[in-house]
Amino acid sequence: MKSIKILSVLCLTVLFFNFTSKQKDNTKPTVYTVGDSTVKNGRGDGSGGLWGWGDYIGQFLDTTKVRIENHALGGTSSRTFQDKGLWTAVLNKLKKGDYVLIQFGHNDDGPLNDTLRARGTIKGIGDETKEIDNLLTKKHETVHSYGWYIQKVVQEAKSKGAIPIICSPIPRNDWKEGKVPRNDKSYGLWARQIAEKEKVTFINLNEKMAVEMEKLGEQKVTGTYFYKKDHTHPSAKGAVLAASLITNELKTSKISLKNYILKNPKIVLPAKKKVFLIGDSTMANNKNENAVGWGVAFPQYCDTTRIEIINKARGGRSTRTFEKEGLWTEVKNQLKAGDYVMIQFGHNDAGAIDKEKFRGSLKGNGDETQQVVRDSLTETVHTFGWYMQKFIREAKEKGAIPIVLSQTPRNEWPNNKVERRTDTYGNWSKIAAEREKAFYIDLNEIVAQKYENLGKEKVKPFFPKDHTHTGAEGAAFNALTVAESLKKIKDCGLREYIEIPSK
Repeated sequence: MKSIKILSVLCLTVLFFNFTSKQKDNTKPTVYTVGDSTVKNGRGDGSGGLWGWGDYIGQFLDTTKVRIENHALGGTSSRTFQDKGLWTAVLNKLKKGDYVLIQFGHNDDGPLNDTLRARGTIKGIGDETKEIDNLLTKKHETVHSYGWYIQKVVQEAKSKGAIPIICSPIPRNDWKEGKVPRNDKSYGLWARQIAEKEKVTFINLNEKMAVEMEKLGEQKVTGTYFYKKDHTHPSAKGAVLAASLITNELKTSKISLKNYILKNPKIVLPAKKKVFLIGDSTMANNKNENAVGWGVAFPQYCDTTRIEIINKARGGRSTRTFEKEGLWTEVKNQLKAGDYVMIQFGHNDAGAIDKEKFRGSLKGNGDETQQVVRDSLTETVHTFGWYMQKFIREAKEKGAIPIVLSQTPRNEWPNNKVERRTDTYGNWSKIAAEREKAFYIDLNEIVAQKYENLGKEKVKPFFPKDHTHTGAEGAAFNALTVAESLKKIKDCGLREYIEIPSK
């Protein structure tokens, strides 16, 4: 009976604590952000490496004293954000003392009426309207000016006792003669005019961010703050830059929101996924200009702002010695869920099993073993496929994603055809991948076909040392082939981080 009473008291305490916590949280002012994909891209999870500044502005604010809600939606204009009921959802929650950060314009320049998006607004801040039968929604609609829609949001926010703040749209990563074009004669101007008309704070984010971009220069901005593939949506670093500029402007404003800005914010960017490369000298960094593994050139085809390439391949290693020397254990202990492991062996597995370098593995994918005595110690040697499956299986146990590749072809041309290892190590690699349900790239065959298309004479410079090891040019050629092959694997998440240069 006593234990029941104690349990009841504990339950009531927990319920009371949760209730008071929620009550306290509801008394905090809330910062609402409304806008398009440059404020919140997609689901706000960084898909494709793209972020909105609304996803990071919370890191500049004291969230023990203020709440953040990012209600922006990609693809919306000042008009469609309201037509879709997104503004109403915010308006219904607004209370006195809340803040509304407003940024639209990127999508307002579209068609007023079409079957695709029908999201455009009339240019300017006037009261002119246009009656349309919306081809997309099938509804009759009165379309207003950009300024009219922004002013409506401002006035309705003020009617609830909230404090609206208007931002001009962030600049696009377009450059003309070293300068970033402004929108101070269009949406930036009109946003400012509405702010002045309604006597609310205006942040010229377009100008402020353009200035910072120009200080950095086009070469540094592209690939760090924006991606080559997208001139509109910033990376995490670009979104942080925009958020920092907004908070810097707020610090000098008369708005009470400045009281919640942290003096020394600790900005946390998304953790990079790791891509581990394990293999032999044809993948490794051998520190020899005449023997360069493709893994050395591979990072240039990757978005290294979001992933880290860790080349753990080692010259002279077979599957057997990579395991025996603890090289695999070293990689395995670093693996985390979501990391990738690219596995490629075979060049050294054909060596002697019980003499010389003691690196050969048994042929095939079976479970047979051979006992080898070396330096008074007995080693159990397994098949090539057994070791490959072990790497794959143990990578998956750590939550990592293994990708198996067949070995690179040698510069050998029997019967004027590049030598394949289709029936041996390439096949055994494929079988191991299939058995463990891992991704597989037949790099041997793909590169061999490319070599044959180029011809012997053009391929010859790829191999300055011998018939196995490529130089820098051959390594880059193979690395690009790996990148292109990854890009074609639809279900492999790594393809999202691959960047193939335009020809």
